[in-house]
Amino acid sequence: MTQLEKRYAEVKAAIIAAAESVGRDPGEVSLVAVTKTVGINQIREALALGISDFGENRVQSAAPKVAALSQARWHFIGHLQSNKVSDVLPHYSLIHSLDRPSLAAALQNAAESRNATVDALVQVNVSGEKSKFGLEPSALPDFLEYLSSLERIRVCGLMTMAPFVDDPEEVRPVFRRLRELRNLYATSGNQLKELSMGMTNDYPIAVEEGATIVRIGSALFS
Repeated sequence: MTQLEKRYAEVKAAIIAAAESVGRDPGEVSLVAVTKTVGINQIREALALGISDFGENRVQSAAPKVAALSQARWHFIGHLQSNKVSDVLPHYSLIHSLDRPSLAAALQNAAESRNATVDALVQVNVSGEKSKFGLEPSALPDFLEYLSSLERIRVCGLMTMAPFVDDPEEVRPVFRRLRELRNLYATSGNQLKELSMGMTNDYPIAVEEGATIVRIGSALFS
């Protein structure tokens, strides 16, 4: 058993245990392997193990990986500059970081020119940290209403990043609040199904609080 295979098994087991502890179906939780520090050969190994979703946060450095491994499903998880939209749109299945009207307009225009639809998550800065991107929770309803007028953008859910702390229990309220926001602003037309939250340091807590996507890097690859 390789180191990656062992670590993948451990992460899967932790996801299953966390989901089952709160009565959730573990199959509701998807793993996105974060590969920003990982080379192409390791990503190929991950693909062979059955990992299908990979996350990158920088357009330029990710480009060779994305081009070489088109069979992977790529997620853009970093802050996206509007002038990079055309580089992202053809290659990424889900954008996790839609957080402002100017980016939404750029995505809408780029998708229109390609006769395509963009799947995206709205990033919410639940913790209020100044170092993090994302909407303030109070701005979410107006932004969702604006997005509903952009026919080329399909809002699939919400995303947040929790503070890095020694005790993951301290960030449980961050994850819980994102779930509450989803429940508050979901509509019959858009259930905001996906909750992208939880990373290596805290993903079991995120799963317990309703995460449907966890973004795992160092627990798999370091």
